[in-house]
Amino acid sequence: MQVVPTKACHSQKKMPEKKYKRILLKLSGEALMGEKEFGVDTNIISSIASEIKQVHDLGVEIALVIGGGNIFRGVSASAKGMDRATADYVGMLATVINSLMLQDALEKMGIFTRVMSAIEMKELAEPYIRRRAVRHLEKNRIIIFAAGTGNPYFTTDTAASLRAMEIHADVILKGTKVDGVYDRDPMKEPNAKRYEKLQYIDVLKDGLKVMDTTAISLCMDNNLPIIVFSIKEPGNLLKIVKGECIGTIVTA
Repeated sequence: MQVVPTKACHSQKKMPEKKYKRILLKLSGEALMGEKEFGVDTNIISSIASEIKQVHDLGVEIALVIGGGNIFRGVSASAKGMDRATADYVGMLATVINSLMLQDALEKMGIFTRVMSAIEMKELAEPYIRRRAVRHLEKNRIIIFAAGTGNPYFTTDTAASLRAMEIHADVILKGTKVDGVYDRDPMKEPNAKRYEKLQYIDVLKDGLKVMDTTAISLCMDNNLPIIVFSIKEPGNLLKIVKGECIGTIVTA
C-alpha cells in the first residue's frame, strides 16, 4: 500500500494541550464489530470508550453519532424489497442499540453521558433538543446522538453533519477501519494512494468515500472541517485533538 508522505503540520513551537474545544466523533456501526461478521464486540466498545475518555480528560467537549450497519442497514434491506422508509426506521433503532452500549461502557469509566434520540423513546433516551444538548456539553457530559435525523432517506453521516453544526462543533472526526481517504479501496488495491488533504468539491467531484454527498454539501456550505482517521489505531483520537496530522483532512 502506497502512503503519501505526511509533512510536518506545525512549527517547532510547543503544541497546545488541545486544538479543539468541541468535537463530534462519527463512528460507523462496523467499527464496533471487531473481527465479527455481525453485532458488537464488547472488547472493541471498551477500547473505544477508553480512547474517548483520554480526550474527555483533556476537557474537550464530545458528542458522538454512531451508525447501525453492524446490526441492520436500511439501504441493503430496501434493495431486497423492503419498503425504504420502514427499512431506514429499523436502521435508526439499530443506532439506538449501539448508542446505549457505548453509553454503558463510558459510564463504567465514571463519565457522565446522555443519549439523545431523534425518535422519542423516553424510557431509554432523552428527546433531542438542541439547547439541552449544548447545556449537557457545557456541563462536561458526553452526548450520544441516536436515531439519525429521525427521518428516512438520510444517513447517519448526514445526521453527524447536521448535529455538529447545531452544537457548533469545531470539527467532525470520522473514525473508520482505514487510516484516511484513498483514491481506491485500499482493502482491494494495494497501490491505492492516500490523500493527506482534500477539498470538499474534490470529494464530490471524484465520488470519494468520505461521507455521503448530502453530508459533504452541508459541511462545505458551513465550512466545517472533517478528519477521517483509523479508530483501530490506539491513541489516534487523542493525537488529532492535540493537533497532530493523522489521517485525511477535508476542508475548503
